[in-house]
Amino acid sequence: MDGAQLLIAGIGGLGSSWALKAHERAGNDVDLVLVDSDENSFSNDVQAHIIRLGSAEDASGCAGLPPLGEQRMRNAANVTRLLLEDVELVILLTGLGGGTGSGAAPEFARQARLSGAVVLSVAAHPFTAQPSRQAIAEASLIKLEKHSDVCVRLSLDRLAWQARERGSDWRLGASWVEELVDGLVRTLLRLGLINLDMMDLKAIVGHKGASTLLVAQGHGDNPQGLLDDAMSSPLASLKLDGAKGCLLQIEGGPGLTVGQVGEVADLFTSRLDDDAQVILGARVSEDLHDRMRVVAVVSGLAD
Repeated sequence: MDGAQLLIAGIGGLGSSWALKAHERAGNDVDLVLVDSDENSFSNDVQAHIIRLGSAEDASGCAGLPPLGEQRMRNAANVTRLLLEDVELVILLTGLGGGTGSGAAPEFARQARLSGAVVLSVAAHPFTAQPSRQAIAEASLIKLEKHSDVCVRLSLDRLAWQARERGSDWRLGASWVEELVDGLVRTLLRLGLINLDMMDLKAIVGHKGASTLLVAQGHGDNPQGLLDDAMSSPLASLKLDGAKGCLLQIEGGPGLTVGQVGEVADLFTSRLDDDAQVILGARVSEDLHDRMRVVAVVSGLAD
């Protein structure tokens, strides 16, 4: 495959569901792996690598048992080693608070980092009405952050609220997650006016401090609307002030102008540190028409 070797990894039931939707949108240039202890996450017609963490002797799988999910993921290391051999970037999607996602996701991320891949993780955090699951998720998040270059926490409360506003079911696919994955794939695999590659991404995620991801889509003549859309994402927390690094990809329709790119870039980087490293990419995409998509990796944030 030309360019970077990318892998979308869905860990656990929710992560696998989102990974399937994201992969459908991102296209066949990206590999997909589904990891779960529940056979319902897998389908015979899905073009994906499958890692089964279930046991024929244990019908409950890893439900509520993160250590069991972690151990089974560790036992599958020989399989993941072959899968990750040429992978440069892993986009890991998971839900925390249960057994498989909370246990297997940090271990998969650890193995991916050991293989030399950059790991961008998106982890769904349980509803506030589920305190026991939240306690499991908080403990798992610490490990996932340790083994990820970027780890963002997605709030299921905010995600479900946004889905209700649109009349959709958040469990069937999060449009924010799909937009983000599609934008990252476009950024790193497809040629643009100003090209970005894995070396650019590695330079940005190398800054010390917390990191986050942004995605926005809106009208090209309304940069402020794009920023507002990015800041209203279902992330659990999002502050850009003082960031030390930013990889920014701006994508627009055939009418995209240098002036629009500059205006959006200035607005999205206005809160960063004065000496922040900013790497800008831009491309024209016929399917966007008069709209614009912005994807950003922001690093060097205060913890």
